Amino acid sequence: MVYLLEGKKVGIAITGSFCTFKNILKEIEILVEDEKADVYTIFSEMSKNTDTRFGRSDEFFAKVKEITGHEPITTIVGAEPIGPNPFLDVLAIFPCTGNTMAKLANGITDTPVLMAAKAHLRNEKPLVISISTNDALGMNMKNIGELMNVKNIFFVPFGQDNHLKKPNSMIAKTELIVPVLEAALEKRQYQPVIMGEK
Repeated sequence: MVYLLEGKKVGIAITGSFCTFKNILKEIEILVEDEKADVYTIFSEMSKNTDTRFGRSDEFFAKVKEITGHEPITTIVGAEPIGPNPFLDVLAIFPCTGNTMAKLANGITDTPVLMAAKAHLRNEKPLVISISTNDALGMNMKNIGELMNVKNIFFVPFGQDNHLKKPNSMIAKTELIVPVLEAALEKRQYQPVIMGEK
């Protein structure tokens, strides 16, 4: 069997959409164990330090470290060398909150995740966005549009997750992260981008 991600250095940059963390662990395990990728993680301060009803931050952090075998990057200073080194083949912001997406679209780099994205893009390598935001069809729609038109940025297909109770909310189809990463390495956008309700 051919593993297109085998040996590739894949960055997973984690922001504070805590409801997605269970899926993130599952997909990181698939990347490492099934796809044979070499996975490095970058944590925002919020994702590293916040306990929620979805679990304890220290337990999630330790599990990610165990699966990948690498110490996660947790500071802006630690993320900056991703640019000049450059060691990642592809980077995914997974999940990407509306806050992170808005800052990325406006060139703000005040978290380890945003610094990692900026450093990675300067090398003209693919950046994958896996959105998870309650205002995708509200204030963040303009930011999605902006980022879709930026060279080397690609999206995990996404759709509404609860159109009745949260009509502006959209979330990525995280189970598609592997084929999206493969397509991004070929500088292709996986299609279709907009899919049915999650």
